[in-house]
Amino acid sequence: MPIKIPSELPARKELEAEGIEIIGARSALNQSIRPLKILFLNLMPRKHQTEIQYARLLGNTPLQIELTLMTTASYAPKNVSEGHMEQFYRKLSDVHDEFFDGMIVSGAPIERLAFEDVTYWTELTEIIDWSTTHVARRMGICWGAQALMYHLHGVEKYEHPKKLFGIFEHELETDQRPAGFLAGFTHRFPMPVSRYTGNKPEAIEQAPDLEILAQSSESGVAMVVDSKTQDVFVLNHLEYDAETLAEEYRRDREAGLETALPANYFPEDDPQKSPMNSWRPYAFLLIANWINDLYRTNPFDLAELAGKE
Repeated sequence: MPIKIPSELPARKELEAEGIEIIGARSALNQSIRPLKILFLNLMPRKHQTEIQYARLLGNTPLQIELTLMTTASYAPKNVSEGHMEQFYRKLSDVHDEFFDGMIVSGAPIERLAFEDVTYWTELTEIIDWSTTHVARRMGICWGAQALMYHLHGVEKYEHPKKLFGIFEHELETDQRPAGFLAGFTHRFPMPVSRYTGNKPEAIEQAPDLEILAQSSESGVAMVVDSKTQDVFVLNHLEYDAETLAEEYRRDREAGLETALPANYFPEDDPQKSPMNSWRPYAFLLIANWINDLYRTNPFDLAELAGKE
């Protein structure tokens, strides 16, 4: 949340130079408050687990959030009941005439497929195109981030020789004090990684509006921002619970996949020992910063988004 201080306070300039979010007393008096409307396009197979992970993060702010769960009409998930989807999830046709402060597009375990080979790709592009005039900001996670960057910016993904799997140290791409989405982040921080594909830095740098925020020497690009729209693309999984990678490891092994032990995850590389969640503070920071940005910049009447390019 921005801090409200007197507009003429001498300390204001120094605080703003440090990246502290400021709102003047006069501006605060003129503010109208409403719930922030967040649309969550959940493409993960384990809907319930993913719902909890994101609701936990979105709920960790002092602002009221109105969360709308979204699914695709062209593909029915196999790991959740039809009743659950009908009761709690909406499709593009249901929200077509509504407006939202933000939209999160989750990951999906389909990253080794070409985008155009994904069953619901055509529908997903329709949702993305619709969001340009009905959603103020977008956030993509893992495959969702890759899909957004591909459709909006033409950034191709590529496949790694083996699955990137574990907890890897990442570094911010600036020596300045972090601000914006990364306010409060340390220069180095851990992120859970679980994917077979990535995006090359040079491909991202060729896109006119994209800027790399963080990457790892081991797992590559981690966070990207669109400097024009302020859409943010997170290629890894800060939302994961402590046990999520362990569950994925055991699931892959049971399926006969040659999945290596997740790196830097189990204490002493012993799968019988419980891992520690060292990345959760950064998950809360990222989402809180994103919500803060929506609160500061979005119009009170979201219908004004209909006129944006």
